[in-house]
Amino acid sequence: MRRREFITLIGSTAAAWPLTARAQQSERMRRIGIIGGIAADNPDAQAILAALQKGLRQLGWIEGRNVRTEIRWTAANAAKARQYAAELVAFEPDVIFASGGSVLGPLLQASRTVPIVFTRVADPVVAGFVESLSRPGGNATGFMQFEYNLCGKWLELLKEIAPGVTRAAVLRDPAITAGIGQFAIIQSVAPSVRVDVRLINLGDDAEIEHSVEAFAQSPNGGLILTASGLAVVHRDLIIRLAARHKLPAIYYEPHFVAAGGLVSYGPNFLDEIQPAASYIDRILRGEKPADLPVQAQTKYGLTVNLKTAKALGLVIPPAILSRADEVIE
Repeated sequence: MRRREFITLIGSTAAAWPLTARAQQSERMRRIGIIGGIAADNPDAQAILAALQKGLRQLGWIEGRNVRTEIRWTAANAAKARQYAAELVAFEPDVIFASGGSVLGPLLQASRTVPIVFTRVADPVVAGFVESLSRPGGNATGFMQFEYNLCGKWLELLKEIAPGVTRAAVLRDPAITAGIGQFAIIQSVAPSVRVDVRLINLGDDAEIEHSVEAFAQSPNGGLILTASGLAVVHRDLIIRLAARHKLPAIYYEPHFVAAGGLVSYGPNFLDEIQPAASYIDRILRGEKPADLPVQAQTKYGLTVNLKTAKALGLVIPPAILSRADEVIE
C-alpha cells in the first residue's frame, strides 16, 4: 500500500469513529422503573402498561434493545409501596414512571435524585410533591389528575341526579394526602346543596361492606368515591354495594361507569400516558424533571350509565344527558 493511500485509509477510519461512538451511545441500554398503586392483574394496570410501552416504542425506546424495564404494582398496600420504591431505586434506573400518589410519596422518600414522571396524582403542589406546577423544583414532574376543586362538582352532580339525596357517604383512602384533600372540598360544598356528608375510610373488603351497609340503613343516601389506588382495587365491590343498597353513586373516572357504576365526572386516566412517555423520552435524552412543568388535565368528561339508573329507579335529568360525553345504555 502506498503512503498516500495508507494516510487516506487512516483518516477515513478515524472520521468514522465519532459516528460509531455516537451510535453505540444512543443504543446503550437505559433503565426505566415502573410502579403503580393498583394490582398487577387489574385491567387498568394492563392498560397503563400497554399505553406506556406503545408511547415509548413510538419514540424509539424498544424493550430489550435500548431499554430495560423493572415493574412493580402495590395493590394499594402501603408497606409494599415503601418496599417496591426502595427496590426500584436500588435498580438504579435512569427514570421512574409512577402511577398514583400512593406510590409517588414513598418514591420521593426513597430518593430525591432519581428522575420521576408521575400520573394519576391529584394536586401535587398541595400534596407537597412539587414546589409549583410551572417549576417542580425537584426530581419529580408529571401530570396532575385534577385540582381538588373538581371534587365539589361530584356532590353537586349527585344532588342534581338524585334530588332526594340528603346524606352522602364519601369513600376515601385516609393514608394519602389526596384522600384528605378531596373530602375537605366535598365537605365545604355540602351546606350549599343541603347534603350531610359522612366519611367512610377505605380498608379491606369486609370493612367497606360493613360501613356501606351501616350507612344504607337510613334513607335518602348516596355515595361519592374519591380517587385513590384503593378505589380501583375495590372498584367492583363498591359498585356491587351501591347496586345492592340502591345508592346513587358518583365516581371520578369513566371506567367505573363502564363497569356498572352510575355516573362519573373527571378525566380519563389513559389520556396522561402518551404525554408521560414523552416526558420520559426527554429525560432519557438529558432534560431534568425540575425544568419540565407539571401539566394539568384540560378535559373532564361526564359519563352516564342508563342501565344502572333504571335499576336504581332513577330518571336522569335531560340537562345531564345533554351534557354527557358518553351515555351507556
